[in-house]
Amino acid sequence: MKQRIETVNLTKIVNGGQALGVLEDGKKIFVWGALPDETAEVLLTKSKRDWAEGVAQTITKASTDRVEPRDPASYLSTSPWQIMSESAETMWKQQLVKDALALHGLKLEQAPLASTDTWYGYRNKVEFSWYWDNETDQLELGFFARGGHGKLPVDGTALAHPAINEGARAVRDALRMSGAEGRSLKTLLIRCDQQGRINAQLYVKREKFDALTDEQVASFGFHGFSIIFSNPKSPASVITKVLGKWGEQYLEDTILGTPFRYATEGFFQVAIPAYEMALTVMKTFVPSKSPVVDMYSGVGSIGLTIGGDSPTLVEINGACVDEMQRNARQLGKTGATVVHAASELALEHITSDATIILDPPRAGLHDDVTAKLLETKPPRIIYLSCNPATQARDVERLQSAYRSIHCQAFNFFPRTPHIENLIVLERL
Repeated sequence: MKQRIETVNLTKIVNGGQALGVLEDGKKIFVWGALPDETAEVLLTKSKRDWAEGVAQTITKASTDRVEPRDPASYLSTSPWQIMSESAETMWKQQLVKDALALHGLKLEQAPLASTDTWYGYRNKVEFSWYWDNETDQLELGFFARGGHGKLPVDGTALAHPAINEGARAVRDALRMSGAEGRSLKTLLIRCDQQGRINAQLYVKREKFDALTDEQVASFGFHGFSIIFSNPKSPASVITKVLGKWGEQYLEDTILGTPFRYATEGFFQVAIPAYEMALTVMKTFVPSKSPVVDMYSGVGSIGLTIGGDSPTLVEINGACVDEMQRNARQLGKTGATVVHAASELALEHITSDATIILDPPRAGLHDDVTAKLLETKPPRIIYLSCNPATQARDVERLQSAYRSIHCQAFNFFPRTPHIENLIVLERL
């Protein structure tokens, strides 16, 4: 598409996190890097018949809610709401949940959005790409540019725990000294526990990779490190072959005092204090003597924490199931039942006497799960969602048999548009 700049007046934030405006021809445009009540010069990055997308280049009229981003060159890649005041972010996240509910005819009483006091430095996991700077002729950490196909050089991200940024730079500097070429590298996955211990995985595109020595790896001071060949035909960083590993390949953390062990590449919460806030609220709605079924259980961080001694945990991902089984054994929860299956293929565990916990992916509940809930009518459903839009759709389908007794959003990921929303349903 030919580069095109338009002057746009922005009016509101929409689901997805962009600011909404209207072009002269009446077409709606969704804009990154701008806020409601602003006027911006916008570069169009996508144009369809009825709508367009763009990125603000110049703000000609600024909102009173605008603040300076911590990462001025790269905030759009990781956290596009760095330009928004904390109070405005709180208001808009509450409003976006309200809008999602209203779209499906739901008028639920919303508790105030819950947030920790930590707006930066909260992420315990970051995946960096790589960028070769032709001007300086050296390797840089990188992120993909939002609204385009290129990459940006970075030194880190303000969202990450400081130990992650420090560790990433240490790996970058060692690769520079070794003369590693950017084209041989894929990504750097780096994460830390709440004590700041680092585990990292360097994903490379070649099976023969010897750019790092044992001495260099030891100098990182990481808890664990590995070099992994990842099939270059796959855009994702997947483990094809482990080329080398040093130290322990797992980390340990506690959630509400419950210890969990997880692999470096495994699924685990990236903002634990905010997650604990949600679990604390959810726990108050779990009856003490009710059997608990956690239908999208991941590594079991909900069911093994608030689900009592004998929860039923259903998960489709085999790696998560392995970690969940290990965690259940370590916790001594011999009564836990671990089911390796998709939730829609484990419907027999949805019974009329159980408390059902749901934390599905962004797509929401499978139709068969919703149908089974309406058929068996469990007394209570605790539904945590990373996508209020699909959650509202599912709750609309369930409202013939249920009423909401609690609705509350949680700010798991400050400075980003992402929202976690909790709705607790009780059988009519």
